[in-house]
Amino acid sequence: MGAIIETKQLTHIYSQGTPFEHTALDSVDFSAAPGEYLAVIGRTGSGKSTLIQHLNGLLRPTSGQVLFDGGDIWAGKGRARQVRCQVGLVFQYPEYQLFEETVYQDIAFGPKNMGLDADEVDRRVKQSARFVGLEPAVLEKSPFDLSGGQKRRVAIAGVIAMEPRVLVLDEPTAGLDPSGSARILDNIRTYHQEKNACIILVSHSMEEVAREAGRLVVIHRGAIPFSGSPEAVFAHGDELEAMGLGVPAMTRVFARLRSMGVDIPPSVYTIPQAREAVLTTLHRGLHKAENGGSQAASDEKGAE
Repeated sequence: MGAIIETKQLTHIYSQGTPFEHTALDSVDFSAAPGEYLAVIGRTGSGKSTLIQHLNGLLRPTSGQVLFDGGDIWAGKGRARQVRCQVGLVFQYPEYQLFEETVYQDIAFGPKNMGLDADEVDRRVKQSARFVGLEPAVLEKSPFDLSGGQKRRVAIAGVIAMEPRVLVLDEPTAGLDPSGSARILDNIRTYHQEKNACIILVSHSMEEVAREAGRLVVIHRGAIPFSGSPEAVFAHGDELEAMGLGVPAMTRVFARLRSMGVDIPPSVYTIPQAREAVLTTLHRGLHKAENGGSQAASDEKGAE
């Protein structure tokens, strides 16, 4: 399957030609397929935010290309603006960008700017509110009267209401408690499943990306040293540690058990996988003990 969005040799240099020149991205090749759920990981200052701001034309490359559906988003006049309706970007702490009098008006802002008629705007507002778990009664409230988690969901709904084919989220669970984080991730998963949208999740949480994403892209010092399935990426444990990322806590626990001689699978990075691995190991141990006991009884009988 071809890429819905990709970069080719993407380079971005801040303050070029000044004493403050800084290369944030250096010849980066990145791609995401339609319907894919991938995560971008990297420590602060690695280039993650710079990359995602290129994906919907908020930043223009110093050199290289950003392609959407195979076309350069900077190739024609107004092309980048059109792409912004197809590539939705949710910034970190998006609730700080709420400004309308009611939740309904805030969610409707994007669809209205797309020139949609009132009925279509209404449909999208209500549908996106459902995606993020907002009750209909909340739509008439002021967004400033809501809890922090509800505000976050309103902000995400405002981007979802534009029905982007690619949804990019920069640390969407930052600052939320575990239950609030779980709700946000459930909302994103629902949108992904029902719309078959491409999801690009930026996160510092190794547990979060291991649980949610099918592919991980590692960014370090403006480049992508490796990418692949969570299993493949977390196999680079020492390299990730050197980059300031590490691996999920569950992976570290199981690596320690293996170093102690416990016969347990190495590629464990989520709680469900850990549960399955422990049960399999216990079952194997019991089976071995039963067979050993039967053999011992047989030997004893033969000796008689």
